[in-house]
Amino acid sequence: MEFFSQAIKNGKRALHQRLMTTCIALSLLFLIMYVAYHMTSDSTSYGGTGVLRYVYFFILISHIFLSIVVIPLVLRTYAKAYLKDFEGHRKIARITFPVWLYVAVSGVVVYLMISPYYPY
Repeated sequence: MEFFSQAIKNGKRALHQRLMTTCIALSLLFLIMYVAYHMTSDSTSYGGTGVLRYVYFFILISHIFLSIVVIPLVLRTYAKAYLKDFEGHRKIARITFPVWLYVAVSGVVVYLMISPYYPY
């Protein structure tokens, strides 16, 4: 992730902009495919027990909540840069990036935790 901030720190604004635009486009593509998959497939219940069950649901619920919160954060962060309000962009990006990173990582963790229970 340091790669993204290095581009801007090294004065490579166009590279940073292309990277961020690509990330947003890929995130949107993932969201569309995720929603389409879940609209056409049965739900899978988590089959774990004990403490892991609570850990799973904590991660899942925080992931869902923050995945909703991150959408306007990303759009606002992108809009600030697009409108050349770089100071505002920088301030909100410091909040947006860790939330986005948590959502990305927790989504993978949730998938890995539930994958043994998928019917094959």
